[in-house]
Amino acid sequence: MEPISRRRALQLGGLGLAGVLAGGLGLAWQGSRGARFDAAVGAELSEPSVLASSGGELALALTAAEGDLPVAGGRARVLGFNGGLPGPTLRVRPGDRIRVTLRNRLSEPTNLHLHGLHVSPAGNGDNPFLRIEPGQDFDYEYRLPDTHPSGVYWYHPHHHHLVADQIFGGLYGAIIVDDIDPVPVTRERVLVISDLTLDNAGRIAPASIMDRMVGREGNLVLVNGQLRPTMTAAPGTLERWRIVNACVSRYLRLRMDGQQLRLLGLDSGRFTEPRPVQEFVLAGGNRADLLVSTMAGSGQLLALPVDRGAMGMMGRGGRGDPSSPGGDATGTVLATVEVAGAAASPPAPVPPQPSPRDLRRETVAATKTFTFGVGMGMAMGAGGMRFTIDGREYEPDRTDHTVRVGTVEEWTLVNDSPMEHSLHLHVWPMQLLRTGGREVTEIAWQDVVNIPSRNRVTVRVAFDDYPGRTVYHCHILDHEDLGMMGVIEAR
Repeated sequence: MEPISRRRALQLGGLGLAGVLAGGLGLAWQGSRGARFDAAVGAELSEPSVLASSGGELALALTAAEGDLPVAGGRARVLGFNGGLPGPTLRVRPGDRIRVTLRNRLSEPTNLHLHGLHVSPAGNGDNPFLRIEPGQDFDYEYRLPDTHPSGVYWYHPHHHHLVADQIFGGLYGAIIVDDIDPVPVTRERVLVISDLTLDNAGRIAPASIMDRMVGREGNLVLVNGQLRPTMTAAPGTLERWRIVNACVSRYLRLRMDGQQLRLLGLDSGRFTEPRPVQEFVLAGGNRADLLVSTMAGSGQLLALPVDRGAMGMMGRGGRGDPSSPGGDATGTVLATVEVAGAAASPPAPVPPQPSPRDLRRETVAATKTFTFGVGMGMAMGAGGMRFTIDGREYEPDRTDHTVRVGTVEEWTLVNDSPMEHSLHLHVWPMQLLRTGGREVTEIAWQDVVNIPSRNRVTVRVAFDDYPGRTVYHCHILDHEDLGMMGVIEAR
């Protein structure tokens, strides 16, 4: 691929002007219906409905459709599962069987991905190659292993070329895999964080060429579809927040002062002891299992600026860059926390968690290198840019890598581009070993791993089971739709 010249970058920056203007339309819609937004800001946090398994099974229908749905206290023409943004939260246990009838009432094809779950990719399982046509229903079936990690996961469409548009439009929801031995907390909350941009008519604004190249970030950053909701609690309680970054491209650097925060785990990984934190970063698709010990007072849950690099001279592209939609130098207020009243009796201490598996102690059967690159090409709809892994754009009929079931592999992820990318591997989580030249001393398991610009990351993957074909890709989903994805087959 050819490098990006300054002249070409400036030309592409001009093409991106439409994106800047389109981004402003979300604010115009906000202003035109400002009374509804003003009334909604600070409303008590609401959570999606919950569909829980019973007797080892969860059977449900998910209808994907466009509609006039509640958004940020008003109504907008967006997408949703079962008429909600987010869709219902699915609550299951290790060993459960999940049966989902996906009803496509969109005007375009779609399908369903259970992000982070360790389930089979074959047949009517977590199969990203399925194409569910408009008006069609399809029956998915998944079986969780008895040893499946507890934690927070999520679901969303995964039809290539339409992934970013459909998730940005509102198609996503949380999945909770419950602990076999419950963690004693006062209450749990599900926080699905997403962003979107609305045009002047209250519809999802189309993405510009620049949006797709950089990775779009919406003007409105929502928590469970609400704008800056309020959470209330008594002092001395222990809350468990299940946080999902459902944004298409935005990284979330989360911070909340005035309360004690401890991470129980990230993605499918669980720490042996809750880890005290002041702030932490979630790339798109990452999740956090967070413990919050409440103390009297008020505070704000903030998404602080994150610089994810830029395309040379284009200027607009850093996550949290003050010039990008929805961001400023001090970050974005996601929610307010009000802690007042009589102190509650504290719950029992959090018991130690089982020590995670450590692949550093296991034999490596193969090593591979994956190179993420951005450069000039003949791509249409991306300003002449190519987004590749190992110099190739995605082709569903081509198998890029094969692995042997029952083996462990070590992968080096190389980012040759001036912006950050991330790797999401379906079905099998990854143990993070090194990032940016630094050894990761703790046992860290994730299914979305950030790769800093001009840098590399090393992971190990245990392909213990589930033969079949699936995908790995950048979870800046505009980049995935532009070709930054490959096919892997376990045999």
